[in-house]
Amino acid sequence: MFKILRSSINSFKNIDEKLGTWDLVTEYDRKIEDIIISKLKNAFPSHKFIAEESTGNELPELTDSPTWIIDPIDGTVNFVHGFPQTCIVIGLAVKKEVVLGIVYNPILEQLFTARKGRGAFLNGKPIRVSQIKDISKALICMEPGFIKIDHMREKTMERIQAIVQAVQGVRTLGVASLSLCYIALGVVEAYHIEGPGISTWDIAAGSLIISEAGGVVVNRATGEPIDIMKPQVVAACNEKIAQDIVRIIREADLRVDAQTKQ
Repeated sequence: MFKILRSSINSFKNIDEKLGTWDLVTEYDRKIEDIIISKLKNAFPSHKFIAEESTGNELPELTDSPTWIIDPIDGTVNFVHGFPQTCIVIGLAVKKEVVLGIVYNPILEQLFTARKGRGAFLNGKPIRVSQIKDISKALICMEPGFIKIDHMREKTMERIQAIVQAVQGVRTLGVASLSLCYIALGVVEAYHIEGPGISTWDIAAGSLIISEAGGVVVNRATGEPIDIMKPQVVAACNEKIAQDIVRIIREADLRVDAQTKQ
């Protein structure tokens, strides 16, 4: 399956839209997912699955049963364009808690892994989050593409403007799971993502990798620890940076709401 993604990134692709031009699927998404599920079912016939292409828009309930959470290609738009930030994502939840996370970019040969309580690793070497606590010194990842969605446009624009003013720099990778892993690696201090098309498979594995590297993942609206079934994500290298981002977004949203009421 890794060879499929690596060999096909610069090949012709049959492309379908799901929720819009920013939410794509190719035949390779489906092919890789089928291979992953088939291999895991053979090894663990009693386990359950939550996977992007086979699950669709109706997200099933996460139960106590061992459940594999799979995104066959995270960053499909990147994949379509041959941009090398794209990956295969596999997480395992047991009793509703993620205990195993794997994020693999076969193009750049970056394999991020974590097991609950055993640390986080890149290509087998331990990784740790950044020690920066001053938001003005932080490098932040965001996804501006949600400006295309009518009901999200004003708040997305206001959030981006507020965060750009508060931090040292903003980057966009176009792939949620790798953005999370780069926090764990210590090269990015925080990441915010939410919106249509973002689901459990985008954040489950990466959230564990961050926490095992010493970081935090919280709900954007409440600042409380994340529920992977409700992905309104602020991830950060520490609690202070996370809560700073939560506050900045909350204040930005309040400004938009106040303007709307005028």
